[in-house]
Amino acid sequence: MDEEDTVRGHDGIAAGVPSYRFASPLWALAALLAGLLLTAELARREWKVEHQKVESLQRSLADAAPQRLRESLENTALVLRSMQTVFLSSSQPMDQAAFTDYQRNLRSGDWLHGYVLTGFAGRETAPDDGRGIYRYLFLAPLQGSEALLGFDIASQPENMDALLRARDADTPALSAPFPLLQFRDRQGQAALGVTVRLPAYTRGPAPTTLAERQARELGALAVSLRLEPMVGNALKGSILDHMHVDIRDAGAAPEHAQVFATAPLPADDAAAGVRVRRVEFGGRTWELRLWPRAELGNWTQLWLILASGSAISVLLALFLWSQGATQRRAVDLGRKMSARFGESEARFRVLNELLPALVLLAGAGDGRIIHANHAARTQLGRVAGMRLDALFADPALGAQALAAVADDGHWDSREAVVLNGIGAGLWVHAALARVEVDAAPHLLMVATDTSAQREMTERLRYQATHDELTGLCNRREFERQLRQALMNRAGRLASEPFALMYIDLDQFKIINDLSGHMAGDQLLVQLGQAMRGGLRHGDLLARLGGDEFGLLAFDVDAVQALALAEQVRCCIERSTFMWQGRTYTVSASVGVVMVDRDGRTLKDLLAWADSACYLAKDDGRNRVRVHGDDDDATRRMGEMEWANRLRWALEQDRLLLDYQEVVQLDGTLAPATHVELLLRMRDESGGVVLPGAFLGAAERYGLMPAVDRWVIRTALSNFARLHPCGDTLATCAINLSGASIEDEGLADFILDTLERHAVPPRKVCLEITETVAVRDLLRVVRMIERLRAAGCRIALDDFGAGMASFGYLKNLPVDVIKIDGSFVRNLDSDPMNRIIIDAVARIGHQRGAKVVAEWVEDQRYLEVLRALGVDYAQGFALHRSERVLFQRTP
Repeated sequence: MDEEDTVRGHDGIAAGVPSYRFASPLWALAALLAGLLLTAELARREWKVEHQKVESLQRSLADAAPQRLRESLENTALVLRSMQTVFLSSSQPMDQAAFTDYQRNLRSGDWLHGYVLTGFAGRETAPDDGRGIYRYLFLAPLQGSEALLGFDIASQPENMDALLRARDADTPALSAPFPLLQFRDRQGQAALGVTVRLPAYTRGPAPTTLAERQARELGALAVSLRLEPMVGNALKGSILDHMHVDIRDAGAAPEHAQVFATAPLPADDAAAGVRVRRVEFGGRTWELRLWPRAELGNWTQLWLILASGSAISVLLALFLWSQGATQRRAVDLGRKMSARFGESEARFRVLNELLPALVLLAGAGDGRIIHANHAARTQLGRVAGMRLDALFADPALGAQALAAVADDGHWDSREAVVLNGIGAGLWVHAALARVEVDAAPHLLMVATDTSAQREMTERLRYQATHDELTGLCNRREFERQLRQALMNRAGRLASEPFALMYIDLDQFKIINDLSGHMAGDQLLVQLGQAMRGGLRHGDLLARLGGDEFGLLAFDVDAVQALALAEQVRCCIERSTFMWQGRTYTVSASVGVVMVDRDGRTLKDLLAWADSACYLAKDDGRNRVRVHGDDDDATRRMGEMEWANRLRWALEQDRLLLDYQEVVQLDGTLAPATHVELLLRMRDESGGVVLPGAFLGAAERYGLMPAVDRWVIRTALSNFARLHPCGDTLATCAINLSGASIEDEGLADFILDTLERHAVPPRKVCLEITETVAVRDLLRVVRMIERLRAAGCRIALDDFGAGMASFGYLKNLPVDVIKIDGSFVRNLDSDPMNRIIIDAVARIGHQRGAKVVAEWVEDQRYLEVLRALGVDYAQGFALHRSERVLFQRTP
């Protein structure tokens, strides 16, 4: 067949093709239309959902903006309230140094954004017309603001109006915006700021009436804020990321009414979606207008639906069309799709803009910057056209960097300070290299901002050595300095004696209990400032923890050290602290140790100072004691040693329990076993120590509540293994100390332990000494009634040893009265003892209580005790104490 026949044959086929041959393009078109319609519907629904989200986000951001601004302003008012309290409570006149110290302690610049300074203007009366003059007397920080000293606030109507409003109402007053002379923006204009004011009154309770406020006015306190950083930091984050903001002071002059703005106000509020909010603070109203940025809303899902739906529709149509399409069309389509996803130079530029590092490109010839990425423009400002070496704060370092690049082609990475657009320093880690761009040599500088990292390192170093509340050295730094002083003496680097002082506030817990921990913290700050002001240069004052302070005084003899300690004590005693209408006076006990000989250790010195301080408290508090070799110090050291040994015994489970049986004297009763538990301690060498050696130290150093809880927990958890009779044990008596009685949670602990170990409460008898019961009668009665209501029995131990036993007995709901052994010991030779025992037995039985005689050491006494009506007896004549079963060695 020739070519002509072939052509004719194709024509004939085309003319005679059945209708189903056209199905492929028709199906492809139908699939494409259906897919696009479905994609459009899904996109419409996604747009509706996202639009609702955007509306909700705009509304919530607009509602949050006033609250954030109010919080920033209220934080400023809190700083002023703190300084107002200082003026009300301080007994010393304020000066610039003290004012600076208080501001440094408050650290206003760390948490008040836009903070400029805190000032105090003293009130004077003009001699000519009697008007009020308010001149700045103290400023902090003073550096850079010296020009404001002596400035009269009355010359600024906005500030004077705020001052008078604050004085008459004793509430924070906000000024209208005004130019701050200390700051200039990049165009050289004075930056706008505001002032928040509160009055300062003379020492005494806070005034409550207008006449009293005006009469006691001392002056005015003020905190100045730059509006741009204050508002910018308050609204930073989601609000400024998603919304444009325009804030205006409703009552300010037109030229200063604009407080903050990120963009010009739109011409049509409704079309732009402007939302209006108001902030009222300090007598002024700020009007906020917020409208969405162009990029607000996450339309990624919508575009993804459109793109993927369209792509799927097209691909499905192409798949159907491909049945009748040629290979050339498929190749052309593949080429188009491949070209669509090719890399481009624009993407590289976007990546460079997103880098967090500072990237600067300069010409190799003149060194002038021709390109800066987004991070560099944000951190350094407009630097295009500047010389690269001019960025360095150290010109010599900048010249050295360019010289190194010229010689070696690179300058190794190192720390440097670069200057931003307003002349402030910025720490960076920078490196320079010579590169080729468009076949021309250039200088490339890459730097990483390390300012925050360096600031954090310095802050951590400061926090590691200082107390966060008072700003004094902490215990770790104090002990390091003391250890260094001892090493200097040992190495003959220092020969002069020095003194270690331990200062403990008296009755500090009362202030915490009455006025709360915030009041206690403020008192510690005030006392720290007062003590530090009276020290010599070189002395080291530290807060060791709680209400305890330490002082190292160098180059002093014993007389000078005692005088300095007395001076510190008097300084604390003279301090008057006021809080919420209450006035407190405090005192301190001071222990002094002289370091005038070699061979002293850090542990010894701290222990001696603590011991001397405790002796000062024992002597009546508010006094100074110097450590020496007297009997009191020796006894105190011995008690401290026993207290430490007892702590170790508790930690290592070396406490022991013995039991002594209590015998029934009435033979007609059914036999029953009653015991009293007795405490012992196993020492480090395995010997047994009786309680008389360590209980005194335990009571003095507050260890008895822990010991009593150990006895209760151990006895009840092993109740069936205390005595050979096992579960048939009728009663187990446990002694409670005075410190445990004062523990509000003791009753809960006893009842929870009984329930946990399923011990019937009627089998437990808790013994309370007469002297403890009388010391805090109301608290003891409340606890006794609660335990008796649960089924426990209560015994009054050592009855008769006190001075008012019979007078208090009628008020104590007890089940058992144990007669003190001093009345039993000489029963056969002292008729008065028989009379007392008879009286106690009669009164006890009248009260419905059982009576027990202690210290029965002679069998002959038993018949006498029966005749006198005593129910039980206890002593060596009846049973010698034995170790409880579960602690006996096999």
